[in-house]
Amino acid sequence: MLKHCRMESVIVNGVALELMRIEGPAGSADVHLAPIVFLHEGLGSVAMWRDWPRQVCKATGRAGFVYSRRGYGKSQSIDDVRGTGRLRPDYMHREALNVLPELLEALDVDEPVLLGHSDGGTIALIHAAHFTVRACIVMAPHVVVEDISVKSIEQARTAFEGSDLRSRLARYHDDVDVAFWQWNDIWLDPAFRAFDIRAECGRIQAPLLAIQGEDDAYGTLRQIEEIKTAGTIRREVIAKCGHSPHKDQPEATLQLVANFLAHVG
Repeated sequence: MLKHCRMESVIVNGVALELMRIEGPAGSADVHLAPIVFLHEGLGSVAMWRDWPRQVCKATGRAGFVYSRRGYGKSQSIDDVRGTGRLRPDYMHREALNVLPELLEALDVDEPVLLGHSDGGTIALIHAAHFTVRACIVMAPHVVVEDISVKSIEQARTAFEGSDLRSRLARYHDDVDVAFWQWNDIWLDPAFRAFDIRAECGRIQAPLLAIQGEDDAYGTLRQIEEIKTAGTIRREVIAKCGHSPHKDQPEATLQLVANFLAHVG
């Protein structure tokens, strides 16, 4: 049985970030297994993962950490998010190379397993290309910007401004406008169209599991097919699944993750 999850706040580079700490199984013989750090999507947060991280930790016998990036969930907000606080095209590199290493140090975590979804998957890939990790799992990552992604993000903007999307997202974010616009504005910025981490992925040495739904509205299968690493990579395409494998096909996705991590220390 997993012990309770504990909610707390951690200060990273002077910013208060929401964190959920998941303790590993009591009495497990595998207490030295690397913990899993969960990295959320562009509109995600700790709460939006729901119970899935705990299920992953239980199935794999590992501890876990789930955090909300700045401006998401209950993490510290961003001033003037559509002006001076606007994200730059390298925002995922900043998270992967500046924020995440400081967070791991604050948590006293060395060589974690990274598990990221969408933007979080991209952040996981970038970090794994520059730092040692035990393994990397990405679900629907973005390695290049495709027209299909931009179109879906344009549709999300229309929905945020004219439907109940804003009120639905407000359940998961203390500052829903910051959460939405920091993501939407940068993805629709023409300067972001040049984003491409395919060459950078070639530096990854850790074993990698890349998962994508065959019906993903935010990216084609290029996003996992064009990932080439210096280590081993396993690609899995899930049928009847959109952009969120852990929500659309939770049991199948959990099994893929558990099987993959069974061979990782």
